[in-house]
Amino acid sequence: MNTVIEHYDVAVVGAGHAGCEAALAAARLGMETILFTVSVDSIALMPCNPNIGGTSKGHLVREIDALGGEMGKNIDKTFIQSKMLNKSKGPAVHSLRAQADKQNYSREMRRVLENTDHLTIRQAEVSEILTEDGAASGVKTVSGAVYHTRAVVLCTGTYLRARCIYGDVSVNTGPNGLQAANHLTDSLKALGVEMYRFKTGTPARIDKRTIDFSKMEEQLGDERVIPFSFSTDPESVQIPQISCWLTYTNEKTHEIIRENLDRSPLYSGMIEGTGPRYCPSIEDKVVRFADKNRHQVFLEPEGLYTNEMYVGGMSSSLPEDVQYEMYRSVPGLENAKIVRNAYAIEYDCINPRQLNATLEFKNIRGLFSGGQFNGSSGYEEAAAQGLVAGINAALKLKGREMMVLDRSEAYIGVLIDDLVTKENHEPYRMMTSRAEYRLLLRQDNADLRLRKKGYEIGLITEEQYQALCRKESLILQEIKRVESQNIGGTPEVQALLESLGSTPLSSGSTIGELIRRPELTYQALAAIDPGREELPGDVQEQVNINIKYDGYIRRQMKQVEQFKKLEVKRIPEDIDYEQIQSLRIEAVQKLKLYRPMNIGQASRISGVSPADVSVLLVYLEQRGRKNGQV
Repeated sequence: MNTVIEHYDVAVVGAGHAGCEAALAAARLGMETILFTVSVDSIALMPCNPNIGGTSKGHLVREIDALGGEMGKNIDKTFIQSKMLNKSKGPAVHSLRAQADKQNYSREMRRVLENTDHLTIRQAEVSEILTEDGAASGVKTVSGAVYHTRAVVLCTGTYLRARCIYGDVSVNTGPNGLQAANHLTDSLKALGVEMYRFKTGTPARIDKRTIDFSKMEEQLGDERVIPFSFSTDPESVQIPQISCWLTYTNEKTHEIIRENLDRSPLYSGMIEGTGPRYCPSIEDKVVRFADKNRHQVFLEPEGLYTNEMYVGGMSSSLPEDVQYEMYRSVPGLENAKIVRNAYAIEYDCINPRQLNATLEFKNIRGLFSGGQFNGSSGYEEAAAQGLVAGINAALKLKGREMMVLDRSEAYIGVLIDDLVTKENHEPYRMMTSRAEYRLLLRQDNADLRLRKKGYEIGLITEEQYQALCRKESLILQEIKRVESQNIGGTPEVQALLESLGSTPLSSGSTIGELIRRPELTYQALAAIDPGREELPGDVQEQVNINIKYDGYIRRQMKQVEQFKKLEVKRIPEDIDYEQIQSLRIEAVQKLKLYRPMNIGQASRISGVSPADVSVLLVYLEQRGRKNGQV
């Protein structure tokens, strides 16, 4: 018998990184929200790598924080090592990465959730999405309990019909041996949702006491730690850090793997799901990069109060005996004891083209989706989508315009746009190369780009917004001052320039002109800049970047202007592509399938050519004239 238990505004299904952000966003925006999880102990679980951030992913965490999300704050409270990656390269690809204490990360996020107003946590498996007149109206659990809601956000991660596999062993569980969610897929298929079967994997965990670190290279954190969250006091994160370690596979490792490929579920056909190309298993690496005689292996601690070490770079689904032989062939792991076997995990997810850029299903109003369930990989990608889905569920119920970030505004915009406009036949991973405006979308300016949006939505406080306004003002004032601060070739100036490897001045210059020299920075010129006041480090960083890369930034902003012209040309929802003459058949098929919101989105759909876009533009202009809009 079905029993109506309670009424809520929003139900969030799944309490991983996407679900946590979705539930917090909806609740903080005043929506009575219920968060369902198969196990309360798995809230914000990190079933794979013990870190947050990394190349391009650090950008996402900064953007989540700028919009009012929780991930950045949580890792700042629970990290055990932090490092800014790619510091030898330009600022566009600098990315923050922090090792987490996995248990503490989960525990701290759960504490935040449990103490958030308007938010209820419920341990139960959701088996059915309820709808009325084509709109989500609630959820039903396996026990038959019915919860009526006005919106539902799906964040099921890797739990739907999950299957963990290594060698001949196949167990129908979610990650870390937790209960899988086996009932919801049928309900979604009955609603016409198209499903994919994807896979991911994780390496073994090894007992630290059985590792010989003397054969490995120590990897230290940064001397000066930069926090993820713009709200975190930088002094609070200057803490003692734990080391990570680097070693390498060798020809013996690769030989063991090659000799046992027939026993790998990846190659025997036992695994049906498609895995991520950009995060391959060690078996994949050895086969695909046969010319390489070694691969990096990182030994990373899982926390302060455990001896488990994560073997980064050696994810596998090989049989247990082969795993032992393989890991023990690596320098420093000769006597390694495995705490948890490596495994692959298969799971159900959706084809994300069924979603609008708001992450609402096109054909089911009020049903939103975020995270790995959308065919992406990674904690950070999941959290970013969860935040957007949670925000938009709340905004929709409030009768407000939903938030869509475009490709020129945020990595989150690139991520979602790629998911909903491109054919993704494998788990999607964020990379800096995917962002065509990456010089503007740096991790250091995420607050300047997105904090105002977070404030307008209602997730950023007045105090945080005023702090942003002060920061913007200080940056603009200092850039103006530096660009007009003249300086002569005094002995003091010439001596400093010589010490910094820069050519001496032959005539007068401004501080701004000196900063543009590749070998000089705003910070390095402090001694010869008499008008300078002491400014916060993040303000100094923005002054330096904006002056040094001024020409490149201006050029990219012009590109964005052109991009925006196509983004603002909306495509009516009732458009009949088959009635548009001169559109190629493939374009008609793809446009009907994806139903793009604007011309810019249409132009990025595979199979829609520039000629098709021109035809569309002409048609919309003619239609506008007929309707008296032009």
